[in-house]
Amino acid sequence: MFTAVEGARVPIRMWADPATVEDAAMRQLRNVANLPWVHGLAVMPDVHYGKGATVGSVIAMRDAVSPAAVGVDIGCGMSAVRTSLTAGDLPDDLGKLRRRIEDAVPVGFAMHRTPVNPARVPGTGGWNEFWSAFGQLHDGVQNLRDRARAQIGSLGGGNHFIEVCLEQGGPDAGRVWLMLHSGSRGIGNELAKRHIDVARKLPHNADLPDRDLAVFVAGTPEMAAYRRDLFWAQDYAARNRATMVALVQQAVADTVPGVRFDEPISCHHNYVAEETYDGVDVLVTRKGAIRAGSGDLGIIPGSMGTGSYIVRGLGNETSFHSASHGAGRRMSRTKARKTFTAADLAAQTDGVECRKDEGVVDEIPAAYKDIDSVIKAQTDLVEVVAHLKQVVCVKG
Repeated sequence: MFTAVEGARVPIRMWADPATVEDAAMRQLRNVANLPWVHGLAVMPDVHYGKGATVGSVIAMRDAVSPAAVGVDIGCGMSAVRTSLTAGDLPDDLGKLRRRIEDAVPVGFAMHRTPVNPARVPGTGGWNEFWSAFGQLHDGVQNLRDRARAQIGSLGGGNHFIEVCLEQGGPDAGRVWLMLHSGSRGIGNELAKRHIDVARKLPHNADLPDRDLAVFVAGTPEMAAYRRDLFWAQDYAARNRATMVALVQQAVADTVPGVRFDEPISCHHNYVAEETYDGVDVLVTRKGAIRAGSGDLGIIPGSMGTGSYIVRGLGNETSFHSASHGAGRRMSRTKARKTFTAADLAAQTDGVECRKDEGVVDEIPAAYKDIDSVIKAQTDLVEVVAHLKQVVCVKG
């Protein structure tokens, strides 16, 4: 259940213990809750400080949206696929499987030399219309079309990952799942930054407590332009993940012939949706949160050594049909690099085939909150469908 924090224009409904939330994040939450356009604010158990708005915020606004509250990785999210394999079907050399995946999907700043043929991505369509709409996007990105094409089906860096996981417990214990986390790559970032700059200069945002909370309001050309680019970038992110799913499935099929795959589960966790609550039409920004409407399947990952959960939404309206997007960071990347070593990373990812070098120390499990505690804090929002533990993790 949530705790209601009063003292702002609208109550702050928190599925986190307010006493454990850092002061900077609480200030951000109060700033958001005092915005004149905000209809309601829900805070997930993985909440932590972000740019403008905390990560782990669900912000329902009337006739307005804040581009910085959405974030710069528009449409970032998760995909997961259950396979017909069990643990015993995997090769003894998981390093070989990891290398196959890394050969199939560019990571970090890398991209495909030749764009992936959409025919390789089952379940998607409308690619010609999608790319035709690129010409209507912000003028500042029109020189990035070729790069955007080449980055479809690429992972990126930071906390993005591809994993091979084993289901834990229950009748399907040992079942192999594939999972990945990525977003709209460079083009989403470029669009977000340009619109954030536009919003900051609008007169109605002059007196905000945080310039990163600048909003667009309905009925303006700036809002129309942002919504156009926002929804295109969200589509790009979904297509990017679908393409990677296809590439990873092929890498697994090349390693273990005869494997079959269920339909993918996919969910955004940095995005905007048009929804209705209390009879009011609102724009819901989920920044580090997934939709958890009744029956909605979602994915809540932990860190690169702790496992993840497949969940089903319970349709709780007090959270605006939302749940957390992951474990959430408990320390910054800078602090993690100062605190831990590659040896610490190797110890905390024991049993996982993954990078264990200084370049990914900031992703060490100890830099994240405990995923099991995060799940327990939201039993009124989601029910667990499957608990997964990674055996292979690909990082950018």
